[in-house]
Amino acid sequence: MDLSLSTETMGDRTIVRVGGEIDVYTAPKLRELVNDGSFHLVVDMEGVDFLDSTGLGVLVGGLKRVRAHEGSLRLVCNQERILKIFRITGLTKVFPIHTSVEEAVAATD
Repeated sequence: MDLSLSTETMGDRTIVRVGGEIDVYTAPKLRELVNDGSFHLVVDMEGVDFLDSTGLGVLVGGLKRVRAHEGSLRLVCNQERILKIFRITGLTKVFPIHTSVEEAVAATD
């Protein structure tokens, strides 16, 4: 499966909508969007079917980049199979994970 990506702006946040598989082959596309110069990101992962360690690395790298500019990176995910990956790796303590884009946009840092 391929990766679909789109972006939109809500206030001062850039919403990155992701669908499909985030793996070693598709992660560079996501990296480009996460590193495009926006410092307040919401990554909507509701359409993600698969996430591997390369995808996690892109998200962690993006988080480090935005934090260096006093920004934020929030995730939107309700899917248990994807949330389980974040729990197993301990990344639920690193990333704010929300149940909707609206909730993530409204959250304060």
